[in-house]
Amino acid sequence: QVQLVESGGGLVQAGGSLRLSCVVSGSIFNFLRIDFMGWYRQAPGKQRELVADINRGGSTNYADSVKGRFTISRDNFKNTVYLEMNSLKPEDTAVYYCNAVVTTTSGNYWGQGTQVTVSS
Repeated sequence: QVQLVESGGGLVQAGGSLRLSCVVSGSIFNFLRIDFMGWYRQAPGKQRELVADINRGGSTNYADSVKGRFTISRDNFKNTVYLEMNSLKPEDTAVYYCNAVVTTTSGNYWGQGTQVTVSS
């Protein structure tokens, strides 16, 4: 089993920055086996949406709404994936969730979420 624990959320003014972290662990865990790590977000009354993801090789993918402002990265030594968020906007307000996918086992794991609130 794989556990994901997010941190780094909070309240920030528009134009500010936050860095989210997601630490991955588990009894049968091997971070390098994770094929995709991603950050999703869900605003009140809206569906959960992909913000950014990164594959095992380091290739990244971003939602159009965050391109140029957010950066996803992974540290294989610290078993951690990060989301650096700059130039935050009120519309970025949401609960942000970390996700891990292991394709060989069809594993799809989620963290508990961390709240990001951007005030105008």
